[in-house]
Amino acid sequence: MSTLSGLNPLPSHITLGLCQSQLLSTSTPSDLSRALSHILSLIAKARRSYPSLSMIIFPEYMLHGLSMRTSPSILCTLSGREVSALKSACQTHQIWGCFSIMEPNPLSETAPWNTGLVINSSGDLVNYYRKLHPWVPVEPWYPGDLGVPVFTGPGGVVMAHIICHDGMFPEMAREAAYKGAEVLIRTAGYTTPIRNAWEVTNRANAFCNLMYTASVCLAGSDGTFDSMGEAMVCSPEGEVVQRGDAQVDRIVVGGVRIGEVKEMRREWGVENNLFQLGSRGNVAVEGGKRDCPYTYMRDLVEGRYRQMGEEEVRVRDGVGCGWEEPTSK
Repeated sequence: MSTLSGLNPLPSHITLGLCQSQLLSTSTPSDLSRALSHILSLIAKARRSYPSLSMIIFPEYMLHGLSMRTSPSILCTLSGREVSALKSACQTHQIWGCFSIMEPNPLSETAPWNTGLVINSSGDLVNYYRKLHPWVPVEPWYPGDLGVPVFTGPGGVVMAHIICHDGMFPEMAREAAYKGAEVLIRTAGYTTPIRNAWEVTNRANAFCNLMYTASVCLAGSDGTFDSMGEAMVCSPEGEVVQRGDAQVDRIVVGGVRIGEVKEMRREWGVENNLFQLGSRGNVAVEGGKRDCPYTYMRDLVEGRYRQMGEEEVRVRDGVGCGWEEPTSK
């Protein structure tokens, strides 16, 4: 880890800043402009406060708040002013950034994409992700269709970005690790009832895959909802090595030693779970068993996933939360 929360950065590390940005209320283009200005000011603050910071990471809903509004007037496009401003800020301040936008979806006028962006210090878009698992039945977003991409981040560290509810599915973290991710970024808009599950899953995702997790939520209140902040960095052993709180706009900084995860995955014996999933019982069987003994995996691939008692599940859409019955296939 970098000493003193990034104040004494080490050349063997990259430093990640998790910004617990203010939960805002955005319903008009003017609100969106004010939210963008706030985020841009926090990028500048991050660089001033931590001159050696490698990446600044913002929560899901950093611009749009938790209203779930889908009005085209406040959606953002990759070629629009919001993304252009974020690119310019990263280039100006020579810092990587992880950001959140709600994006128009040509497949559905009423169900935008919930999109994550990573921009490098040259202002280039290097990762584009659409949230795979919207938080149903509350969120109206269209389920992502790009899988879990990975990218090479600062210091050559391989990373992946998932969003909020995604992290409750262990398959998401495993997929990222399987594709080489050494750091799993998780950005969220979660409120306080999810605090315990947030920590449990962040720690489990780290330990079960021998990788760092770097996670952050919005903070503060918009007068209706109270977001929790709770930034945290977890080590590959599942320890919380940096922890935030509920302080609005606080930047929680943690370090990742370059090459550490690759070394652990190469050298560990016991609990090298990512490898051992595909090498079962290699003490008894040469090379280990490499079959798939998991019914749910086979059923999911074959399009016949069905949990026991599925016919009794009552909440199957968002009607109870005020949304219309879905019509998209």
